[in-house]
Amino acid sequence: MAASAAAHPDQTQALRRELYLFALYRLLESALLALIVFSPAGALIGEMHLPQLAQTVSTTFVVLSLVLVAHARHLMQAGGRLRGGFFPHVVVGLGVDLAVVFLATHAMPGAGPGIALMFVFNLAAGSLFLSLPWSLAFAGGATAAIVAEHLWDRMEGLAERPLAEVLMFAVAYFAVAALMHHLGRQMRAAQRLADQRGAEAANLAEINELVIRRMRTGVVLVDGGGRIRMANEAAQLLLRDDDEHDHGMHGRPVAQAAPELAMRLAQWLQDGQQVDTPMACGPDGAEVLPRFARLLATSDATLVFLDDTSMLSRRAESLTLAAMGRFSASLAHEIRNPLAAISYATQLLEESHDLNTSDRRLLQIIHQQCLRTNGIVESVLGLARRERAKPERIDLVTFARHFIEDYRLIVPEDNAQLRQTGECVQLPVMFDPRHLQQIVTALVNNAVRYGHLPGETPRISLHLEEEDRVPRISVLDRGPGIPDAVAAQLFRPFFTTSEHGTGLGLYIAHELARANEADLEYVAVPGGGACFRLTLPPQHALLQR
Repeated sequence: MAASAAAHPDQTQALRRELYLFALYRLLESALLALIVFSPAGALIGEMHLPQLAQTVSTTFVVLSLVLVAHARHLMQAGGRLRGGFFPHVVVGLGVDLAVVFLATHAMPGAGPGIALMFVFNLAAGSLFLSLPWSLAFAGGATAAIVAEHLWDRMEGLAERPLAEVLMFAVAYFAVAALMHHLGRQMRAAQRLADQRGAEAANLAEINELVIRRMRTGVVLVDGGGRIRMANEAAQLLLRDDDEHDHGMHGRPVAQAAPELAMRLAQWLQDGQQVDTPMACGPDGAEVLPRFARLLATSDATLVFLDDTSMLSRRAESLTLAAMGRFSASLAHEIRNPLAAISYATQLLEESHDLNTSDRRLLQIIHQQCLRTNGIVESVLGLARRERAKPERIDLVTFARHFIEDYRLIVPEDNAQLRQTGECVQLPVMFDPRHLQQIVTALVNNAVRYGHLPGETPRISLHLEEEDRVPRISVLDRGPGIPDAVAAQLFRPFFTTSEHGTGLGLYIAHELARANEADLEYVAVPGGGACFRLTLPPQHALLQR
């Protein structure tokens, strides 16, 4: 059976082309043989023994060669639609060659050595397509043909060729058949390995392209002319402008896509120094830290890695918040023990009969603040444990009045003026009272600390309103206001403009509002000052009744 029966499709197509070239070479051999027989050039090789036989053999050889060429062309054009076809074609072709060698050598004794030598190439080419037994079989057939022709010549008394020449051709046939079969097997094995490695390389290239395309780190390939040759999805999101949604970045100059990136790239190409300062990219102004690397040592192309520092900051912030949550829970547990002792001691002092009215009032303040501090501790623990809020029915008007009364017991009127505004008589809501107390306390304390001009007493308003059955409570001050750059980061954890602040007050207030399905936001005041508005969930019909 043919040695290439189970070849790869690409390899099979290559073998079809080689078979077609082999058939064309056989046609060339037949044409040369016909030229020798039918032209005066045949006299150069001596007188023909059987001219009629020579003419018949050469003509038949040309016709059969044309048929084999047509068949090989059909095999090549059929491609994958036609399975096999090598074995019958090669067997028939070599059979024709053997018959021609036997008959033409006897008809033209002077051309015998050349014809026998010509068959060496045909046998070698055929051995590339056949198995070893078939190759050796044709080598044996060729040996039998030249031996039989030698005996036929001796029987007819023609000029005898040396027996050594016949034996040398026989050895050459077997050696060429075995060697070319082995070489063909190695070539096919090498081709299969190359095809396999090529398929693996193509798969790896597709995987690498997919990985690079889906990387969260932006990757940009810039050629020596400063143009973008490749950019993954993350890089396109970081660098793309608002008018570039429908167009790719391939071929676009870096200076046009990101001018500052082009400047840093030029600086790196000049001195090789990386700048560790993030830069703003894209319409959103995302902070990006670029890193540069040569694609190859001898290449002028540069790989640019774009790290989104905001993503790194969010990850670090998440880790920090997790650690702070555990720390806050531990700290809250430690605070509860001395707080309980203070509260218990206050209760014991209140039972004494030697205290005057002012002292009892102070003990009452201490006891109230112990209860309030314990509520704050419970809120911190709940925030650390991500506990759900426990909403209750609260009247915001009553809550604001009691809050102002309690706050004035702690902060005298001379230090901060706190008042209630709004036309609402009643404003029922569903909210966790401990959370609401902590939120408003954080906002008022923030207003007392920052919401006044130098030398003036803080004037703070708790404004209550209702719009489309949505209750709101706002904390307003008469201070200098908050810059836009700072306002965008007010509710981020650990963000503070004070050296003594922790940056957790507004963040905890914001998280407590979210836990109660409310929204805490900063609203700029045109006339000056600041406003923190807490928008509570819409009122239910039962609350209105």
